[in-house]
Amino acid sequence: MSISSHAKSLLLTVAVVAAAAPAVAQDQGKLNEVLERGHLILGTGSTNAPWHFKSVDDKLQGFDVDMGRIIAKALFGDPDKIEYVTQSSDARIPNITTGKVDVTCQFMTVTGERAQQVAFTIPYYREGVGLMLKADGDYADYDALKEAGSSVTVSVLQNVYAEDMVHAALPEASVDQYESVDLIYQALESGRADAVATDQSSLAWYMTQNPGRYTDAGYGWNPQSYSCAVAQGDSDWLHFVNTALHEAMTGVEFNFYAEAFKTWFGKELQPPQIGFPVEYK
Repeated sequence: MSISSHAKSLLLTVAVVAAAAPAVAQDQGKLNEVLERGHLILGTGSTNAPWHFKSVDDKLQGFDVDMGRIIAKALFGDPDKIEYVTQSSDARIPNITTGKVDVTCQFMTVTGERAQQVAFTIPYYREGVGLMLKADGDYADYDALKEAGSSVTVSVLQNVYAEDMVHAALPEASVDQYESVDLIYQALESGRADAVATDQSSLAWYMTQNPGRYTDAGYGWNPQSYSCAVAQGDSDWLHFVNTALHEAMTGVEFNFYAEAFKTWFGKELQPPQIGFPVEYK
């Protein structure tokens, strides 16, 4: 008995769908993979306060860690459903591209070069260089430092770009470079320096640990965005992580984000204004 062309077409369609079904089931996307696993695998560091470091009881903590907890809470209603993969800075991208981690949150600066290898989320922090002064020092703020010109000495971590970096804010200042972060703070404390120049997050953490002794000069420069990163090619997973971070900074999970910001940077955040969404202003 012959088969009509219409029947042949239907049989061919069924065969194609059946052949494609296993591939669809296997390639279900990272979001479903994580949900089925029951926990998030987060790549982060363990040695850089206030971003990611160990507590006295060997518990991983810090602002980066809290960003991962925000994502886990959005996934499972439980911020602690996380498996941590502690990694060096140079492993951040390879561990994403090889699938060792679901997401990396590790004070990772967004650049065009890196964006060719991973997909960046929306920024969760804007870093920059700042100036810290002694609370009882000779200079009250950035304007006073700038007015003092060459009379000011700034301590900074040793780097090929250190002098240019400081002079972008204080063109006439003397620049003393030191081999460690501890030494730049010691220079300020001893009076050998009038100000410290380093990442604003580091200054905020240091002032939180030493309340009342130091003050922010009130000027920042050299902005850079910190974002989490995921593997390229999975828009659903990227969109989910973006949604979790966005609603932590602007919506339903704001208190979680604000508490982390207060803990690690010592600053109170104003709640998002009700009404017209702040991100469109």
